[in-house]
Amino acid sequence: MRFLLTALLCAGCLFMAGARADSDAGEFFNGKDLKGWEGLEKYWSVKDGAIVGYTPEDPKFNTFLCSKAKYKDFELSFKVRLKDGIGNSGVQIRSKVFDEKKFRVSGPQADIGKGFWGSLYGEGFGGMMQASKPDTIKKAVKETDFNDYSIRCVGKHVTIKINGETMVDGEFVKKGQVLPDEGIIALQLHAGYKSMEVTFKDIKFKDLSK
Repeated sequence: MRFLLTALLCAGCLFMAGARADSDAGEFFNGKDLKGWEGLEKYWSVKDGAIVGYTPEDPKFNTFLCSKAKYKDFELSFKVRLKDGIGNSGVQIRSKVFDEKKFRVSGPQADIGKGFWGSLYGEGFGGMMQASKPDTIKKAVKETDFNDYSIRCVGKHVTIKINGETMVDGEFVKKGQVLPDEGIIALQLHAGYKSMEVTFKDIKFKDLSK
């Protein structure tokens, strides 16, 4: 009887943990529309449960789809593809909007783009924080297909993985590039391309600050 009760309690704990993770993901992105997010609407849409960023022309500035909520510690995973391997994107973490008309953002960015995949870059935040190794990028990344991408941010520690390969794993406390305590999460469309398209799908999010 005691064994059965313990098993039921453990099952209940697992159910609640799973429910929390699902709830966090739904609150972060509901898979249907961009509720809870803001950006230049002409560039962003939801298609088949995925967030798609598309520039039919060069916007002449980097622009972002930004979460309205701020986050501290979290785990974020998704599949991402740059169509035909063209363009440059990334995921801003603990960042801030400094230009509300163009939705320009500053802060740390988990990079997505040729030669920079998986690097942690300071967008308007002091430049490169930690670059991925070229050999690791070549080994891990499928440049024209979807890639499994994960970001874990706890305290001042950031871990970035692509297709299971660790790209960045470290503490970020360097003067001028200290990881902020909290901020928005934002998805990037980069200037300098005649046209580009990035797709984020199978998005999973867990708030570790709760």
